[in-house]
Amino acid sequence: MTTDESRVSLRRILQRLTASEAEIDAQELRRESAECGGVPAQQCSRGQVVSVAGRLRTVVYTPRTNLPTLEADLYDGSDVVTLVWLGRRHIAGIEPGRHLTARGRVAVRDDRKVIYNPYYELDSPK
Repeated sequence: MTTDESRVSLRRILQRLTASEAEIDAQELRRESAECGGVPAQQCSRGQVVSVAGRLRTVVYTPRTNLPTLEADLYDGSDVVTLVWLGRRHIAGIEPGRHLTARGRVAVRDDRKVIYNPYYELDSPK
């Protein structure tokens, strides 16, 4: 091991020891997202067709008179993308804490990144 490699290794160890639980969780999510081939949510922009992977933070059913929606916030360690299924009240497996990969075109609503009616694949429970 060279001196530079040992410095880098020591730096990583020190970062892990001083990082908060949230920071460590975010790092792990970013790593898992990259392994799944996901684009970091922070890099997604309006109009792009992307694949994002992460953990669902919240899932909310919004009853509306003309079109109910199911909305879920997907966090990948860098940012949040809101997944919106139009006309749906419930989808089996779409629940907080679940890991999934979603694909679709990014839109922006109220300064938030949104993918409407995404294609998605649930990851096996851990």
